[in-house]
Amino acid sequence: MSSSPVQKKRINTPRQVLFASLVGTAVEFFDFYIYATAAVLVFPRLFFPATDPASSVLASLATFAIAFVARPIGSALFGHFGDRIGRKRTLVLALLTMGISTFVIGMLPSYKSIGLVAPLLLALCRFGQGIGLGGEWGGAILLAVENAPANKRALYGMFPQLGAPLGFLLSGGIFLVLSRWLTDTQFFAFGWRLPFLASAVLVLLGLYVRLSITETPVFAAALKRAKPVEVPIATVFRLHTKQVIAGIMVCMATFVLFYLMTVFALSWGTTALHYNRANFLVLQLIGVVFFGLTIPLSAWLAERGRRPVMFVVSALIAVFGLFMARLFSAGPHGALTMMVLGLALMGVTYGPLGTVVSELFPTSVRYTGSSLAFSMAGILGASLAPYIATWLANKYGLPFVGYYLTASAVVSFVGLLMIRETSGDDLGVTVE
Repeated sequence: MSSSPVQKKRINTPRQVLFASLVGTAVEFFDFYIYATAAVLVFPRLFFPATDPASSVLASLATFAIAFVARPIGSALFGHFGDRIGRKRTLVLALLTMGISTFVIGMLPSYKSIGLVAPLLLALCRFGQGIGLGGEWGGAILLAVENAPANKRALYGMFPQLGAPLGFLLSGGIFLVLSRWLTDTQFFAFGWRLPFLASAVLVLLGLYVRLSITETPVFAAALKRAKPVEVPIATVFRLHTKQVIAGIMVCMATFVLFYLMTVFALSWGTTALHYNRANFLVLQLIGVVFFGLTIPLSAWLAERGRRPVMFVVSALIAVFGLFMARLFSAGPHGALTMMVLGLALMGVTYGPLGTVVSELFPTSVRYTGSSLAFSMAGILGASLAPYIATWLANKYGLPFVGYYLTASAVVSFVGLLMIRETSGDDLGVTVE
């Protein structure tokens, strides 16, 4: 009996591709951000000795940084399989890794119950989150970009990027609701665990969507032309070192900006500036709306050229860093203005970023190369950003946090000078 045409070949629809790339990153970033929020609001109190509150906060932020150290490992691991067996199956494994790690955090006993084992287990779970996200981001970008028409790669590539503001809105929103509905005693007794446990539902949704799609046509065509690269990471470092370094530099300002606007701002705002926890979460959530709104705008502009958009926004971030501290210290209206401006700029730089970085590498090592560049930038630009900013603010004053941001924008500007315009490239015939 002959197979029907539908049975022979099933093609992903744009709706399937965009939803699958968006839902996975939204789940991953939700998981990632609930940890970031808890690292400021919960973990210093429950998972570390209570002898010195400031030291507990710094210790908690250090566990936050562990995930960024794990990201390159996840990038190498999942990138290896993503470039050899395909994007789809690898994305499913990455989502499972992230989901299990997050769920387990919600079940961990506190320092009061098991002593030093508690922060060690917390750090281990955070490491698992980093492994998962290291494999998720690059695969989700490729799922979108490698399914896109040639003149819509930046627009398709922005859908996984929208997962970041959506994940943050979900995580910030749920912590805000818990802060409003529960007393402090209830929140620290059990309320903080609910977002981590509830993430299991979102992970199951993401898995269902990911399992319903087929492999990207660009990767499938590449497999017909040649065998997969034996060790993708070795090929990346041997033949594409410049692209990795340039990709890391291009991503720097994006990472520093975001984690200053979220983790550092929440920590400093609710301690040194004495904002109410719930009120400050509202300010952040308003800012994140602008983050989400500017992503499509920048992706649309980037279809006419990636580098011009990234050059302009890097310059604007550098200028923003010079007066960021003045806004932050100017009361609620100033803090809100800082959040709106900072996170709007974040959307402009983040929208085309995935497309820009992925287009630097050929199909045979694109998963590994783009994931490594992004995750290494996470180590240098994000993992220690809240820690460095807190140290700078305490040691030299809040304006130096802004100067730190300006310096990161200069690094990204130099990285953009190292790459060429890729909007006219054909991903299927990129020189290997």
